[in-house]
Amino acid sequence: MGLRSLSYPPKPAADGDTAVKPIDVLIYFITGNPGLIDYYAPFLSHLRELLDDSASLSACRFHIYGQDLAGFGDDDHEQPFDASAGRWPFSLEYQIRLAARTVRSMRIEEGPRQGVPYDHVLLMGHSVGAYIALQLCHRALREGRERQSKPEPDVDGALSPRLNSAVLLFPALEHIARSPAGWKLDLLRRMPLLEANAYRLARLILWPWPRAAVSWFVRRVMGFPYQAAEVTTRWLKSRDGVWQALHMGLDEMRTIEEGAWDEELWGIEREAEVREEAQQQKHEQEQQHRADKPAPAPTPRFYFFFGKHDHWVANHYRDLFIERRRKQVERTRLMVDEGGLPHAFCIRHSETVAEKVCTWIQEMYGSP
Repeated sequence: MGLRSLSYPPKPAADGDTAVKPIDVLIYFITGNPGLIDYYAPFLSHLRELLDDSASLSACRFHIYGQDLAGFGDDDHEQPFDASAGRWPFSLEYQIRLAARTVRSMRIEEGPRQGVPYDHVLLMGHSVGAYIALQLCHRALREGRERQSKPEPDVDGALSPRLNSAVLLFPALEHIARSPAGWKLDLLRRMPLLEANAYRLARLILWPWPRAAVSWFVRRVMGFPYQAAEVTTRWLKSRDGVWQALHMGLDEMRTIEEGAWDEELWGIEREAEVREEAQQQKHEQEQQHRADKPAPAPTPRFYFFFGKHDHWVANHYRDLFIERRRKQVERTRLMVDEGGLPHAFCIRHSETVAEKVCTWIQEMYGSP
């Protein structure tokens, strides 16, 4: 019983390789909807290989971790969903809080620092997972301000991790119901009778099909690679997974509207800038004899990678989102793909996106 997860720990340190204390970084990946982490296994495993092969990242130890969103696996909740008994699928808000609890609970798993919190946490999200990641950053900032810069221990006695950086892939952040695909899904929400029975209709359609027939259809007709086809088949033939996807998708239509984080969230960037400015001033004082050396440019902390024609993102609102953040160019990298990558990149384009992500991680954590 529990959420399925994928974990890619760093390579063990080589014997005698203790001259420099490594920086331990947790890369916490949050899926889209359907919230099945196995869709991203090719992407995460290739990213693991790229990070291991990057000489500029040798001073960091990256642990990549991701898990299912709640409700998509039949064994992650004790009883089947049943509306008549009040056992509904999980909401978007529940997924956000679950991700927050999980991130706070994670510790270095092996080595001399085993059991210690990570030095840095890099959130990474796809689609609605990007929205969840930004919500985690926003709420962590709000909690930090409430503590008035005097962090208090969590219930387990450890300080909360600082969540101030994220890589957001094909992010669905604002007005998702105005997107081409969102508009169609939102029609269900506008028809109460259909909304209440959509999961029953889905079950009725899928029920006569044996698993082998569904697998054949997904591979031969939809053209999915074997790994993605297996994940899709398992989801479609699961007891509760399709209902969870529909329920959460409709909740996304209600919840993801105008971004409520603009001023506060980008305050994270300002706080990070203040800290780095203070560190830079200290460094300059210590190295006055090298004052002629140019200071390094500030490192971006938020990387947004949008699709050019993403059916889950309305182009108009995407462009407005980008335009509003042009002034944060030093701290926020905003990119629109020009290569035709699809929203569901994890089906056939995992390696291409992993290579892009590795480049951004090198910008954030790499040495010259």
